Amino acid sequence: MVKRPADPANGSAPAARQVPMRDFSRSLPMSLLRAREAVMRQFRPSLREHGLTEQQWRILRALAAIEAVEVTELARTAFLLGPSLSRILRDLEARNLVERKTAKADQRRSMVSISKEGVKLMASVAPTSEAIYAEITRRFGARKLAELQEMLGALEQSLAELGASEEASAEE
Repeated sequence: MVKRPADPANGSAPAARQVPMRDFSRSLPMSLLRAREAVMRQFRPSLREHGLTEQQWRILRALAAIEAVEVTELARTAFLLGPSLSRILRDLEARNLVERKTAKADQRRSMVSISKEGVKLMASVAPTSEAIYAEITRRFGARKLAELQEMLGALEQSLAELGASEEASAEE
């Protein structure tokens, strides 16, 4: 339980902060963060066992689904800031898990792809990862998990449309 500071007006009772907002624990960002943390808590031990951070795994997963990608697009896809991605790519490159090449069309741009070693590492992590997914599905329910993913996709889409319409209005 969180203790509130004493109310200076009477010196004893805690000061209630009356802010016209929903309770912090019921805010959508906090609910999503708590759910993400609960999910990632299941995967972290396996990732650690393979010497990977969450961000490194996210990059490998993104790269495994495509041939090659420009670095700024990878940052968008993996939801990482450019400086963080640069550091992570350096680490993955040093471990021979990714390959980086200069783009033929624009020498200033860099293309990244997963290496054979990266694919091998993913193949060694995959069975544990799939077992974790199976346990999450068993505990939460396949139908509910599918509905959750659909609802999260719909939320993301509706908010993306909201952002796009606001940007269009601002340009007019």
